[in-house]
Amino acid sequence: MDTNVLINILIIALAAWFLYRRFMPVKGIDNISTTELKSELNKKDKQFIDVRTPGEFRGRSIKGFKNIPLHELKQRANELSRDKEVIVICQSGMRSSKASSQLKKLGFKKITNVKGGMSAWR
Repeated sequence: MDTNVLINILIIALAAWFLYRRFMPVKGIDNISTTELKSELNKKDKQFIDVRTPGEFRGRSIKGFKNIPLHELKQRANELSRDKEVIVICQSGMRSSKASSQLKKLGFKKITNVKGGMSAWR
């Protein structure tokens, strides 16, 4: 087999693996819509974090959410209880997805990402 063909197959396989890891849901992380979030907001056994910047959070936020920007999450994770579900939101769902994965690696068991983020909040 030609070396170039082998290299191309390897590159395609790596790209496919990367895309799979990037977009497939992580085990232990649930996803909900903003509509589903509305029924969760009054539940006391949950904690709500918004991982947007402080400026974005001040501009528009949901009552009950605590602002812990994504870049501060590892340092401030001790502000959250590992025994309670953590519901995470951002502007579009991308940063909250990253935050959810970080929380999972930090030992949090029940994590829920809000799909569509504040952009989908009505």
